[in-house]
Amino acid sequence: MRHLPYFCRGQVVRGFGRSSKQLGIPTANFPEQVIDNLPADVSTGIYHGWVSVGSGDVHKTVMSIGWNPYYKNTKKSMETRIMHTFKEDFYGELLNVAVVGYLRPEKNFDSLESLISAIQGDTAEAKKRLDLPEHLKLKEDNFFQVPKSKIMNGH
Repeated sequence: MRHLPYFCRGQVVRGFGRSSKQLGIPTANFPEQVIDNLPADVSTGIYHGWVSVGSGDVHKTVMSIGWNPYYKNTKKSMETRIMHTFKEDFYGELLNVAVVGYLRPEKNFDSLESLISAIQGDTAEAKKRLDLPEHLKLKEDNFFQVPKSKIMNGH
């Protein structure tokens, strides 16, 4: 994607229900209109970046943009794995995402175990890259200063 970093925000919606249940790796999901408005040159694949929920703290993230071939999705999705443990669900909250860099293309896997292993590897690589000075500075971007009028449920 030529336009990195790319900033987007939208309400957290329920996803396919697989990340937490089957993978043990919860994700936050955007509604279709956010995905439909991604730049045309966005390649499907795995990206890293920064994320906040409402006006909360900014955390590292790794995200999948695409069709999730292992699950044979018919809808393109953007699944955001926030590298932070939240005490409760935050459906309906405002998710603020800065897509900072591209890790790899999306691919199919021959087993659930190999998919989980790839996600763990992507997460480790994203953590390393986000510690680089050129990526770390984006954590402080004004994009994450969300006006209180845009915040829902106190987050």
